Amino acid sequence: MFVFVQTVRHRDYFLASTPDEDVHATPPSVGLALTSGGLLLVALVAVVLFAKVLSPVVETAVKNAGAPPAVVGIVIAALVLLPEGLAAVRAACADRLQNSLNLALGSALASIGLTIPTVAGVFLWTGQPLVLGIDGKETVLLVLTLLVGTLTLSTGRTTILQGAVHLSLFAAYLFLSFAP
Repeated sequence: MFVFVQTVRHRDYFLASTPDEDVHATPPSVGLALTSGGLLLVALVAVVLFAKVLSPVVETAVKNAGAPPAVVGIVIAALVLLPEGLAAVRAACADRLQNSLNLALGSALASIGLTIPTVAGVFLWTGQPLVLGIDGKETVLLVLTLLVGTLTLSTGRTTILQGAVHLSLFAAYLFLSFAP
């Protein structure tokens, strides 16, 4: 849906709005697109394997700090999203809000739409059990977030109040992760 919105329905949202912004490159050739897709898959597998290698170190640190096991997932997710998050913050600081939003949304969707299936595939391939770690509280917060997101995006306009509701839900998730 994001790709459809980005390339068809609301393409103008994702184009440079002023002449001084970067001009978009010409579309890549089919060979370059296929090569890029293959390299994307290799990079995703590398990120998943890196997270798997880093996971025991993070688990030990979380255990030593006395934090709940759910914090491990939060730390790993933060590390995976860190490069795009920093790029989004830099774009926002440079008053390039649309680029910032594109980076943030694209990163989140890539993590959800590509990383999670890749993780599931690696776990199936290695024969290890996959535990997502979502209990009742997280399920309620997830459903509530999806409902609020639907209400926020259905009008086509958002307000600071809606943003504050989303940030409150995120804060509640973090609080409940650290203080179950």
